[in-house]
Amino acid sequence: MAKKRSTGKLTAGLMRRRGDDDDLVGETTYRRIRTDIIFGRLGPGQKLILDRMKEAYGASVSTLREILNRLSAESLIKAEGAKGFEVMSTSPENLRQVASMRRLLECHALKESFQAGDMEWEGRVVAAHHKLAQIEKRMATGDRSNAETWKRYDWEFHHALISGCGSHVLLDTHAMIYDRHLRYQMIAAVYGGEAASGEHRTLLKSALARDWRTAQKALTTHVQDYVDDMVSGGLIG
Repeated sequence: MAKKRSTGKLTAGLMRRRGDDDDLVGETTYRRIRTDIIFGRLGPGQKLILDRMKEAYGASVSTLREILNRLSAESLIKAEGAKGFEVMSTSPENLRQVASMRRLLECHALKESFQAGDMEWEGRVVAAHHKLAQIEKRMATGDRSNAETWKRYDWEFHHALISGCGSHVLLDTHAMIYDRHLRYQMIAAVYGGEAASGEHRTLLKSALARDWRTAQKALTTHVQDYVDDMVSGGLIG
């Protein structure tokens, strides 16, 4: 008589794989929605209808609800109970608060990173600045077709500068605040021009000289100029 095959382990394995697949879909969808908010494809105040998002993002309503609640905790989504969800609105006052927090975190991290950074850290900073400088040259000619790449390289440079600080908590917190600040820049479509490029060069030179005081001053000006341009130009409602 043939021995009956046990399916217990097989079933458990399938369930685990299915659960892993669900987690992967959820994380991928979370990143897609988050990116769409930060880059302005989902605009401030936009109502997020779960049934429509289900089609657009290929995720279940329950998964989408979990994601939107997660983004609500990051202040990118406003959860309105029975009314549903909408993209967080923008305001000059909120922009100032976000920019102030970015300056506070990044200035502290610059000092820590400059004092602790090694040769590998220097290499990351130089490489990141090279990519940013190249795309800033294109932006300076009026080419705005690679705006998202420009801001990704901008992030990579600023992150490289502080990457030697030694604190994952600081880096994670800075990344979250940076994205909220970036959202304003993408919505307002502000490009800092030669002034911003010059500030980036100052940050690079300061990093190689381990001159964190000059770097902090350059960063403060860099962030504040963007705020002033967005607010004075009426680009943030």
